[in-house]
Amino acid sequence: MENWQEKKNLITRNLQEVLGDEKLTEILKQRDLSLYWGTATTGRPHVAYFVPMSKIADFLKAGCEVTILFADLHAYLDNMKAPWDLLALRTQYYEAAIKAMLTSIGVSLEKLKFVRGTEYQLSKEYTLDVYRMSSVITEHDAKKAGAEVVKQVDHPLLSGLLYPGLQALDEEYLKVDAQFGGVDQRKIFTLAEKYLPNLGYAKRVHLMNPMVPGLTGGKMSASEEDSKIDLLDNPAAVKKKLKKAFCEPGNITENGILSFTKFVIFPLMKADDKFLICRAEAHGGNAEYSNFEDLEAAFAKEEIHPGDLKASVEAAINKLLAPIQEIFKDPKLVELTKKAYPPPSKVKGNLGSAGTDEVTPSKLDIRVGRIVEVSRHPDADALYVEKIDVGESEPRTIVSGLVNFVPIEEMQNRDVVVLCNLKPAKMRGVESKGMVLCASIDEPKQVEPLTPPKDSKPGDRIVIESYETGEPDDVLNPKKKVWEKLQADLKTSEDLLAVWQGNKLVNKVNGNPVTTKSMKNAPIK
Repeated sequence: MENWQEKKNLITRNLQEVLGDEKLTEILKQRDLSLYWGTATTGRPHVAYFVPMSKIADFLKAGCEVTILFADLHAYLDNMKAPWDLLALRTQYYEAAIKAMLTSIGVSLEKLKFVRGTEYQLSKEYTLDVYRMSSVITEHDAKKAGAEVVKQVDHPLLSGLLYPGLQALDEEYLKVDAQFGGVDQRKIFTLAEKYLPNLGYAKRVHLMNPMVPGLTGGKMSASEEDSKIDLLDNPAAVKKKLKKAFCEPGNITENGILSFTKFVIFPLMKADDKFLICRAEAHGGNAEYSNFEDLEAAFAKEEIHPGDLKASVEAAINKLLAPIQEIFKDPKLVELTKKAYPPPSKVKGNLGSAGTDEVTPSKLDIRVGRIVEVSRHPDADALYVEKIDVGESEPRTIVSGLVNFVPIEEMQNRDVVVLCNLKPAKMRGVESKGMVLCASIDEPKQVEPLTPPKDSKPGDRIVIESYETGEPDDVLNPKKKVWEKLQADLKTSEDLLAVWQGNKLVNKVNGNPVTTKSMKNAPIK
């Protein structure tokens, strides 16, 4: 590919945004581009990783020098999701998985450079630059930059504020012209452009992929089981997950199935390939599409049934996964997979048993409660004092800051979800023996009590799927910040379910889920 314009078209196709377009053109007129893509080694890579992989294939076709960074230090700093020993195993898993994915789509690994963050991020020079960077970045800019990438909590750790600056420095230490990532990284990219010159380093080009909807309609997430297909899922599991996938007839705006064809299937097709929709003659017979635009138009007109589209995407996904699964039959990789991602039900220490400090959600004593009496706090305008029946001989007194969000008449006889084993605390002179769990966001401030599962009664235990066994602690240890650590992963999902790391909160007896009326993707606290 000799023409710089052809190279640029290939580099930028399907991207949502390019920061530094003129600089990109200037470089390509003189030489090939060097760039890097980084991934934090936390949750298991899943089928959505084919989206950046297909762009890496484009970059290589355009003659780019591509570095893949396994950001193990960044993963550790992101709310310490995993300890160092586990991260080392997960980094090995990521390397094997991503190499297998690239092999599956026909990319030569010889053209790629693989780097682990800790290979250079613990050096004296890099460490000094971290200190230099921290002396020029404001706390406001650091927090804003990480808002869509680093887990947001009420009392953020300093590590989360360092994260964006480290990512900016990676551009200099990897000696690249550009960084590639999702559009959710945009604020980190603009921070890099603003602050790297302050340290005497060059501004880089930034290439951004759109955020592709997951199979359930929201962002495809490693922690939400039904929203992603694992690289090692067998054809039966792929079929089951695609069956649940959101794919409304004629809907082309929130369609994870259609998006997968746009960002993965079509970019990976060879020049003469066609995307085949197999269907019975009674429904129009087979149809072939050589470009995404024609497929999208046909789906919008409802000429293609969602079931037929799903069947074709299912075949394409299984074709992509087959070579990966063949590679992962290697006994060493089978063992690595088990160690890097142990099943939740087999977590060491089994759910808070004696002799372990393992922080697992079965430590939480969450119950359905019914508010039998409610009044305004005598000394605090924003607080209610509630008597809540949680299945004990006497109702509990619980103080909640809901005055500005729920009228008092809606609180009386309301069923709520209550955390019962917090250490009792005095709130403006009234002792509170628990917490009404709510979906809550800070800007603009919105709070909505969670809705207990259907067919529940006061005192019913609420458990988290995959963590049903074991007894909760009598009192959550405040010194070890057990609640704070677990709360960081509690949120509402895109489909209004209460989840912890993607696992639903359900009634232990009937399995019905805890929900929220209207607040999607909101922390629960």
